[in-house]
Amino acid sequence: MNALWNWLDRAAERRARRLAQTTSRRSLLVGVGKTLVASAFTLPVLPFDRTGQALAAGGGHGAAAKKKGAPTDTDCDYWRYCSVDGFLCSCCGGSATSCPPGSTASKVAWVGTCLNPADGKNYLVSYTDCCGRTPCGSCFCNTNHGDRPGYRLGVHNDVNWCMANDSSVYHCTVSVIVGVAD
Repeated sequence: MNALWNWLDRAAERRARRLAQTTSRRSLLVGVGKTLVASAFTLPVLPFDRTGQALAAGGGHGAAAKKKGAPTDTDCDYWRYCSVDGFLCSCCGGSATSCPPGSTASKVAWVGTCLNPADGKNYLVSYTDCCGRTPCGSCFCNTNHGDRPGYRLGVHNDVNWCMANDSSVYHCTVSVIVGVAD
């Protein structure tokens, strides 16, 4: 048994000496540096989950959602907001289709298919985040109709889509009708 331990000890020592002769501290630092740089470029691309904001904003209903009658563009029940996840720009100084002053539209967006009850047609709606200002804080909606898991980012709305812009700060979301679904 003692011979086995001696053999293992010598084998470990030979490997350690060979590793020390073939590598340097500088190569170790280069490897660590490459790993840090690669992770710095990868982390901003990872999705950002905003579901915690829904709880803080009071359950995902807009400020005007308590009114009776047909929903307006400030209500989460408005038909074109069927897949929205965020603050409505119509409550934040913009409109349902345009970003408020001081913010810019994200370079990427997600698309949902929403049924307009007035004409019975399904419409493709592009949801675009407005970026560059602090979160609006008004009219938070989290409807998620037709939302898919996070591995299908084009149809997933729990992503900070501002990550492609110069400023990744999310402000609000607009919904633009881009076509009629067949």
